Amino acid sequence: MTPNPENPPRPRIYLAGPDVFRPDAQDHFVRLAAACDALGLAALLPADGNEEQSAEAPETRIYEANMQRLRGADGVVANLACFRGLEPDSGTVFEVGAAVALQIPVVAYGVPAGSYANRARSLIPCAPDAAGVLRETGSGIAVEDFGQPLNLMLACSIHIEPTPEAALRKMAELLALQRR
Repeated sequence: MTPNPENPPRPRIYLAGPDVFRPDAQDHFVRLAAACDALGLAALLPADGNEEQSAEAPETRIYEANMQRLRGADGVVANLACFRGLEPDSGTVFEVGAAVALQIPVVAYGVPAGSYANRARSLIPCAPDAAGVLRETGSGIAVEDFGQPLNLMLACSIHIEPTPEAALRKMAELLALQRR
């Protein structure tokens, strides 16, 4: 099939995040896919293990399916809300890192307001040492304190927006700029 220059394919956006664990995951993804459609984007939903069956272990199937979707994506919109603690879901962080390594633009949402250091301070006893480095009181481990909302490796490599809809709008803008 020859591509139609008057109707180019819609950019594919991989929707990363721990949202597959939500009790309303299906409805949530329907809403996000509709938001993608409204912006001229095509949603790539993460695998959740309910796809085609094979002899492979389910976790291997999920990993392989999600990596294939990432490689085929034009952009990634990631839910980086705190998940079971102070940090985003580790699987989502892996997907963001993979996307960045593949030079796929990433826009995140769900990131708490304020700095990572301030969130750490609110959950873990911390104090500055003699040199002014913020450290966990019990272990002495330094707490990253660059004023960023996330670890610097995330904060410096992605765009952050307040909501999924704002993140999708930002992604549409970024991809439109790339096409120029």
